[in-house]
Amino acid sequence: MAARIPLDRIRNIGISAHIDSGKTTLTERILFYTGRIHEIHEVRGKDGVGAKMDSMDLEREKGITIQSAATYCVWVGSQKQLPEYNINIIDTPGHVDFTIEVERALRVLDGAVLVLDSGKGVQSQSITVDRQMKRYHVPRIAFVNKMDNPGANYERVSAMLKEKLGHYPIMLQVPMGAEDKFVGLIDAITNRAYFFDGDDGEIIREVDVPAEYAAATKTARELIIQQLADVDDEMADKFLNETPVTTEELRAGVRRATLALKMTPVMCGSAYKNKGVQLLLDAVTYYLPNPMDVVNEAHDQDKGEEKVIIHSDPEKPFVGLAFKLQQDKYGQLTYFRIYQGRVNAGDTIYNVSNEMRKVRVPRMFRMHSDDREEVPSAESGDIVAFYGVEASSGETFTDGKMNVTLTSMHVPAAVISLAVAPKDRSAETNFSKALNRFTKEDPTFRVHQDEESQQTIISGMGELHLDIYMERMRREYACDVIAGKPQVAYRETITQAAELAYTHKKQTGGSGQFAKIAGMLEPLPEDSVETYEFVDDIVGGSIPREYIPACDKGFREAIKKGGLIGFPVVGVRAIINDGASHAVDSSEMAFKTAALQGFREAYQGAKPIVLEPIMKVEVEAPSEFQGSVVGQVNQRRGIILDTISGDTVTVTALVPLNTMFGYSTDLRSATQGKGNFTMEFSKYAPVPKQEQDEMVKKHKEKLAAEAKK
Repeated sequence: MAARIPLDRIRNIGISAHIDSGKTTLTERILFYTGRIHEIHEVRGKDGVGAKMDSMDLEREKGITIQSAATYCVWVGSQKQLPEYNINIIDTPGHVDFTIEVERALRVLDGAVLVLDSGKGVQSQSITVDRQMKRYHVPRIAFVNKMDNPGANYERVSAMLKEKLGHYPIMLQVPMGAEDKFVGLIDAITNRAYFFDGDDGEIIREVDVPAEYAAATKTARELIIQQLADVDDEMADKFLNETPVTTEELRAGVRRATLALKMTPVMCGSAYKNKGVQLLLDAVTYYLPNPMDVVNEAHDQDKGEEKVIIHSDPEKPFVGLAFKLQQDKYGQLTYFRIYQGRVNAGDTIYNVSNEMRKVRVPRMFRMHSDDREEVPSAESGDIVAFYGVEASSGETFTDGKMNVTLTSMHVPAAVISLAVAPKDRSAETNFSKALNRFTKEDPTFRVHQDEESQQTIISGMGELHLDIYMERMRREYACDVIAGKPQVAYRETITQAAELAYTHKKQTGGSGQFAKIAGMLEPLPEDSVETYEFVDDIVGGSIPREYIPACDKGFREAIKKGGLIGFPVVGVRAIINDGASHAVDSSEMAFKTAALQGFREAYQGAKPIVLEPIMKVEVEAPSEFQGSVVGQVNQRRGIILDTISGDTVTVTALVPLNTMFGYSTDLRSATQGKGNFTMEFSKYAPVPKQEQDEMVKKHKEKLAAEAKK
């Protein structure tokens, strides 16, 4: 059992990359070489079995990872040179629509492997996952995969890590050949060459460095020492004094620099051709952190959210984070990362994020994709799934001895919505069940009822994201769904300051209503992370203190629907600096109404505009179709940022989401089915004036039609 392996020999790692870089293939090889599976299956295998980590039918059919999958294995070294290391692995999706799966995996992991395509290098989703790794301060190893493919270039990809991601890459290996001549690898630190024999590369042949690679290997080792000297004081002393450096000293230096996020070790291989995976596993044990190397902070709820350090010590009070929910045929599984203490089956734990609600842990499992292995207890450093524990993603649990919450994960905003309804009225119960389950499982999948049309609206990260959930409703809940036209998540904002002054006065029988407010609406700075800010500049008690929160509530109500096209208002600061109240007629409700109406009135004078989501689109196609690709992007109001030409052309552009519907069909027909693209949300930008006028006109017509009803 993993608990018996000491904490310093536990590694919690994620495997992340751009779509189609070979993450799941790499994980499949890791499981094979560590003895967790006994035969290899490919992601798009002809045997119909599919990779172990792609357990959903949809994943196997489409050849993509949709849900992150957890597993664990034990590694004893490529040459059986290590004691047992327990490696917990989470294989994450590459498609940007499922970015929350990467986000929550990186939130609970200590280290990561960033997989890069040897021919394409750093791609759009590589940039996104790298940004997520930086957000959670996750040390990583870069693995340049597909060294057997045409255009493979280890040095160029390493250079791209520096240019595009701002890393300090350090190449630990010398590949022997590339493309169809790729035969093996040399470890520049140990000065040994490795060949991978046998049908599945399971027999590792270690030999002296071939003569033709001796000079390149010597240069590579010297460069590692030189680069380390730039970021590590111990290595700097040895470098300056020209002291010989042993293998152990060099590994220790690389480890220190990697954990301090000052350096990224770069390795290479071909997962598909079974070359280099075992050496990568060795590197995971040498260079990535164990749970004790990572500083985990929590907020003490009894001391005004004061920061406290959570220690990876099984003897301290229990603290764990629920980071993923999954429903299977047996019931609800909640994935937990145990940060401190231990928990046993049958224990009672407390949900700190939900008013210290008590829950019992009936059973717990170590997961191996969709297989499970029951365990009686789990300790700090472990990743396990609790059966029958109700929770939401990002909630903190303790044993009641500590009242702390761990920082939650970043959840990106949805950019696309669809109106959905079950085809058959009899399936409405299943429809509700499915929506309820999916919203609990996936924080980026949102559901709400449109007040005016009474339609059910689902929102998510992209067309594929919503398509997958509708397909899952059909398969898992026998509920066919009718969907409306996709709706872009527009926003509204103001472009100039405007005076705000409003008196709410109502006199009927009995007590009346009176509230007077004055102030300003003004745009927030462009770099502000907040979307709304309330400023209380009241002096002299012109508005009594107890009514100030009601003004904030009124403004918050007002920003839910802007006055142009009815979408939420962002980037606005509401200031109140004067007002008046009445001893009898003033109330919270009166001030809330005054703020709401005052905002709406002032909003029109603040030159409001409509903002639309702009997507960063990366299109790849054979270079003979470059003209067609660029032409299509231009037709969609795209701004081209970068074009890289070779055998294939890669065009990176910023394109409004509203113009991207149906693009995949157009791209396929323009490139004879050979083009593909990825897109992710980049920013919000103003809609062109003519288009905005048209949108405002349509919105007014819609409101008028609804008023007639």
